[in-house]
Amino acid sequence: MKTETGIYRYRAAGAGFTLIEIMLVLAIIAMLMGVGIWKLAGVTDKGRETRVKGDIQVIMMALRKYEGDAGAFPNTNQGLQALVDDPGNVRNWSPALDEPLYDPWGNEYGYRFPGKYSKTGKPDIFSRGPDGQEGTEDDMGNWTKKR
Repeated sequence: MKTETGIYRYRAAGAGFTLIEIMLVLAIIAMLMGVGIWKLAGVTDKGRETRVKGDIQVIMMALRKYEGDAGAFPNTNQGLQALVDDPGNVRNWSPALDEPLYDPWGNEYGYRFPGKYSKTGKPDIFSRGPDGQEGTEDDMGNWTKKR
């Protein structure tokens, strides 16, 4: 019986991990997560840019529908709201969008007609970017020329 008790004590004392081993494993996991998050930061920014480009195309298609119904694009004062709510001066108006679209940062898309940057008579449709301010470097729009 003495040998059984000795074996039992040895297994109980050696079972489990030490605090240093646990801390080492947690440190490795934290480093791997940090590297992963750092690598994915650019991916989310690129995804937001892609969403803005897609939203601008959807808005442009809705504006073309409005132009077909009304004969012209809405003016700057009517804005993109004319695609959702009847502006009152359009005979054949029908909603082109169910609800207004917002950019990935929660701001309304900007609209200007006649366009300031479009040389072809199209309206300017733009996102003010993460800072929400018009005229800054992070603005994205349907124009191809950088400001």
